Amino acid sequence: MRAVVFTEPGPSSVLTLVDRGLPEPGPGEVRVRLVRAGVNPTDWKRREQPLPSPEITPGQDGAGVVDALGEGVSGLAVGDRVWLVLAQRDKAYGTAAEFTVQAAQHVIPLPDGASYDLGASLGVPAVTAHRALTSGEGGPARLGVGAMDGMTVLVHGGAGAVGNAAIQLARWSGATVVTTVSSADKAALASAAGAHRVVNYREDDTEAAVLAIAPDGVDLVVEVAPAQNNELDVAVTKVHGTIAIYANNGGDELTVQLRSIFSKNLRYQFLILYTLDERFLRAAVEDVQEAVRAGALRVGDDAGVPLHHFPLDQTAAAHDAVENGAVGKVLLDIAAD
Repeated sequence: MRAVVFTEPGPSSVLTLVDRGLPEPGPGEVRVRLVRAGVNPTDWKRREQPLPSPEITPGQDGAGVVDALGEGVSGLAVGDRVWLVLAQRDKAYGTAAEFTVQAAQHVIPLPDGASYDLGASLGVPAVTAHRALTSGEGGPARLGVGAMDGMTVLVHGGAGAVGNAAIQLARWSGATVVTTVSSADKAALASAAGAHRVVNYREDDTEAAVLAIAPDGVDLVVEVAPAQNNELDVAVTKVHGTIAIYANNGGDELTVQLRSIFSKNLRYQFLILYTLDERFLRAAVEDVQEAVRAGALRVGDDAGVPLHHFPLDQTAAAHDAVENGAVGKVLLDIAAD
């Protein structure tokens, strides 16, 4: 099979397309013939870190068809269409390959009517968004129609993959969604995703715009750039609100003013998928499945998620596109649909 690998950390030039033997599934494992693979910022960031194994195939997300089952696997059959979640979690070989072997719990049936493009776009963005949206004090533990009725959510970076997923999931669950963007083009994407109010933070008074929608403050902030936005977040979050932080864009250190946080009984929830408790992961997978079935999670221009396709032998270019801030979702085309 063809696979992309790297044997030393570094820039995208360390990625090489090679031929490898077909991996065999062991007990409790599933082999998937990949059709699409998603590329996320975590892929190029992990590529630059020390290697846990002599050879690495990058990629957490993907979608394809079950090709073989290991002993003891139930609930899946050869030929099933599936999507993958955290395919490289504690593993050397991810989804930038024609085949991947995964523990069965990381292989999820892809609902009828859902494209492989959508399946390969779900994992990291949708699970991250789900955990952020369910992390608030007094908020829902699960998402779904009506789960966030009466709540207002502020999503920073609404044109990004996680931001877009958060908008779609929150809107499906009944929340009023306000989002921030940096340009008119990104505002159009966030509106397509379903945001009720889009604020261009480079042109508008963001605090005033948010409080015009939620005079008492928002219930939850989904935050991508805490070092830059914390003062604003504290100002627009209601008493007993939550600021859920999933990235460190724009700065690696966060300084907080304690008195203002004390006065609102605010909650900070930091999150990363690699150490996420299994109960949160399973809840996210189940709710994401239901959102896909309901047509509430979508990709493509009309959903605010432009798709950028690269062949497997251009994985380095795909990594570069993500690292350079491609707006939308970068996908590897591994096989015909």
